[in-house]
Amino acid sequence: MASSDSKGYSSYDDEVSFLKEFVELTELTDPSGKSKIAVSAALQGRVMTSTALGENGRSYGWINRELFSSGDTSEHFNAYGGEERFWLGPEGGQFSVFFKNGDDFNLDNWYTPRLIDLEKFEIKEQGASSVVFTKEATLTNYSGFQFELEIERKVEVLSPAQVFMQLGIESISGINTVAYQTTNTLKNMGSKDWEKETGLLSIWLLGMFNPSPSTTIVIPFHPGSEADLGIPVNDNYFGKVPHERLILKDSVLYFSADGTLRSKIGLSPARAKNILGSYDATNRILTILQYNQPQGVQDYVNSMWEIQASPFTGDVINSYNDGPAEPGKKPMGPFYELETSSPALALKSGQEGSHIQLTCHFEGDEEDLDRILKQILGVSIDEISKAFN
Repeated sequence: MASSDSKGYSSYDDEVSFLKEFVELTELTDPSGKSKIAVSAALQGRVMTSTALGENGRSYGWINRELFSSGDTSEHFNAYGGEERFWLGPEGGQFSVFFKNGDDFNLDNWYTPRLIDLEKFEIKEQGASSVVFTKEATLTNYSGFQFELEIERKVEVLSPAQVFMQLGIESISGINTVAYQTTNTLKNMGSKDWEKETGLLSIWLLGMFNPSPSTTIVIPFHPGSEADLGIPVNDNYFGKVPHERLILKDSVLYFSADGTLRSKIGLSPARAKNILGSYDATNRILTILQYNQPQGVQDYVNSMWEIQASPFTGDVINSYNDGPAEPGKKPMGPFYELETSSPALALKSGQEGSHIQLTCHFEGDEEDLDRILKQILGVSIDEISKAFN
C-alpha cells in the first residue's frame, strides 16, 4: 500500500520505488536536482510521474498500483496511469484505429492498439535532462488502410527559468516548479500518401492526475457566437455533463476533477486556445499544459463512436473526469485527464508532423499561484473557488 501525506499524495520516491519493481525507468532532472521526472520506455516513453521538490516531494502523476501489482493485462486497455502518455487518434469512426472493420462501436469491440498500450519504445539518445525514444510500426484503421509509420518522442526537463520564459510570464523565485516538454513526431514511412479519403492519424497526448474534491479544471476559450464559432464545449461523450459540474463563463470554463462521475468534455479548434490547466485548492498545486496549436488549421480527427458524416471535425483539447462506468461498479482510477491533440496529419510518403506539449506543476503560496493563474489562464484563485458555489 502506498504511503501518502495527509492530503492524498504519495511521495515521488515512494512511487518510483514501487514502479521500479515492474518496469525500468529513466529519471531526468534539472541542474538543481529538485525538478525530477520518471519516464518508462516499456510504456511508450510515458512520463509516469514528476515532482517539484526532489525525492521527498509530492508525486503528481496518477499510478495504477493495483494493475501493476496484479501482473494481469487486458486485450482492451491497460490503464497503468502516468501523467503523459503517447496515443494516436482517431478513437472512433470509419477511420478509427481502436475498432476493426464492420464491428459495432461499443466497449466490447474497443481495443487500444498494442503499439500505444503494451509495446516498448527504444531509447535512441539519453542525457541527464532529456531522452529520445523511437518506434517503427504498422497500424490498420477501420476502413482497412495500413499506415507504415515511425514515432520519435523526445522528453526533456526544463529549468524554472526556462519554464517562466516559455510561458511568457515573470519569474517567481519562491515557488516550487517542475516542467517537462515533449516533442512528438510521426513520420510516414510507407510508399502511399496519407489522405483524407482513406483516413488520417493524429498525435494524442493524455495525462492522468490525482483527483480531489477541491480540484478544478480551468480551460480558457475564444468567446463568440455559436453561429460563428460553434458550441463552446462538447460535453456529450458519456452523456451530458450536469450543470453543477461544468460551468461556462464568457471566455473560460470550469470542470470538476473530483474523480466521482465519469464525464468528458472537448473543445474545437475554433474555440480552443493553446493553454489549459487545473488547480487543487487544498494542496495548492497548479498544473498548466501548453501546446503548439497551428493557426488556421481546422482538420482534427473525430473520435466519436459512430460512422461519421464529418470525420475531421474533432476536438483539440479534451478533459476526462473518472468515475464508475455503471452504478455500483468501481471506477477505473479514480483520476482525471488533461489531453491535447495534433491536427489530422495528411503526410505524403517520407513526410513527418509534430506535436509539442509543455506540462508544468507549481506548488507554493496562494499569492504566488494567484499571480501565475491570472497571467496564464486569466482567472484568480477566488474565481475558481467560487465557480461551483
